[in-house]
Amino acid sequence: MNFRMKKITFSKTFFAILVPLVIAKNAYAAKTLEICNQKVQSHIALSQCLDRKIDAIDRELQTWVNNQIFVLEEFALTTGRRSSLEMFRRSQRNFTTYRENNCRWQYLFISPNIDAAPAYKRCYILLTRDRINELSQINNVN
Repeated sequence: MNFRMKKITFSKTFFAILVPLVIAKNAYAAKTLEICNQKVQSHIALSQCLDRKIDAIDRELQTWVNNQIFVLEEFALTTGRRSSLEMFRRSQRNFTTYRENNCRWQYLFISPNIDAAPAYKRCYILLTRDRINELSQINNVN
């Protein structure tokens, strides 16, 4: 087995282990958002709960982004073609900008109502979860 085959086998094994964990975590993420919504004892408690959720989902997204970069760097090493890696990095920057602007207009529309900040945070969580699902599907295909 040559070096390239070992790397590809490692990648597929790594994803075979990671994908079930992320699927289980996505189900947990949805439940956590529901728990935050049900916990509404105060706006401060809701905001803190959503902040913790954002921190967790950001870490999860970064894991998927790192995995995709790893796959694309492997591809670039074996083929010499780096365009997909550069385009992925650009798409991730564009996603971050889109998420920020999409959630911001919702915040501005609702403000000065006290529900504006939680609406922004829910939007952020939902769009991030969608991006994680998208990246997990891409990795299932590869």
